[in-house]
Amino acid sequence: MALPRYDRLGASSRLRFFDPLPHLAAAGLDVSTAPFFDDGYLRRLYAGQPVKGWTLAGRYRRRMAAMKAAGRTDLLWIEKEALPWLPAGVERRLFGGRPYVLDFDDAWHLRYAGHRLAPVRRLLGHKLERLVAGATLTVVANDALASWAEAAGARRLLRLPTPVDLARYQAALAPDRPSGNRPPGNRPPGEFRVGWIGTPSSARYLAALAEPLAALAASGPLTLVTIARHPVALPGVPEEFIPWSEAGETAALAGIDAGIMPLPHTPFAQGKSGFKLLQYMAAGKAVVASPVGENRRIVADGVTGLWADSPEGWVQALETLRTDLDLRHRLAAAGRDLVAREYDLAVLGPRLAAALAQVVRA
Repeated sequence: MALPRYDRLGASSRLRFFDPLPHLAAAGLDVSTAPFFDDGYLRRLYAGQPVKGWTLAGRYRRRMAAMKAAGRTDLLWIEKEALPWLPAGVERRLFGGRPYVLDFDDAWHLRYAGHRLAPVRRLLGHKLERLVAGATLTVVANDALASWAEAAGARRLLRLPTPVDLARYQAALAPDRPSGNRPPGNRPPGEFRVGWIGTPSSARYLAALAEPLAALAASGPLTLVTIARHPVALPGVPEEFIPWSEAGETAALAGIDAGIMPLPHTPFAQGKSGFKLLQYMAAGKAVVASPVGENRRIVADGVTGLWADSPEGWVQALETLRTDLDLRHRLAAAGRDLVAREYDLAVLGPRLAAALAQVVRA
């Protein structure tokens, strides 16, 4: 049984649990899914609407009922944790001795260990490490998480980046295709379109680029294309906001010239998995990224993208891509080749399926 944190609207759950399901089926695995949060919860959360306590209580009841109903299942496949905010011992008792696999795509453990409330840190600060120590298999998205899981006593470890379904991005490869919000004739001559895609929780990282992007916009036509839940509204930066949807994200990415992924040098950012970069690359776009965590593995500076680690560095990297079309095309081609070799769902889905099948049949 799969126990993802979210339904399909949640990016981590969609990409690491739901999208690989056909590959698991092809390997002979019969998987039922029981998300903790439904799509309605995320819509309310992203809209800034309060979530009532009784609603959350219902989530716990449904998750516990699903775990109880799965009494004869061979394996529990869990995204991060089965029961948020409850101690590891409670979860382990509800597992009923069944083997379980944990999956992490970012440094989720820091949310408990670094919580502002001391009681939370005392009760849950090492919860995920305790769960990892008891897991039959721990799946992690990057090297930083692999190091953490090893230190926590993981019995068996699989490093599996978050996969990109490369076939979905084929439509984005048409050169100079405009976004769905702007007809071809309305694009200003020489406009440079810098794209960013993400959730509200990661939009805060764009604030560090307010001055560099404003400076670039002052020196020539530039638009920040945000594919998200809400506009970002950086001072002095022209913005085109495209509401994110699963069906529309590839068409939106087709209308950018380059994609960006700024990150700070913090422990949590070190555990990020660089998925934005993979999306841009799959869409055939050049990228600029902070050299933080997994970004350093994905971007070889000057080969599959460019690094930028200061306001001046961001201005220089983006100005280079704006003016050097040949370089932009070379970086984009190298990035897409990288995704095809190492990050495509067609490559990683069977790898995940084989690992889970081996656990089930052990």
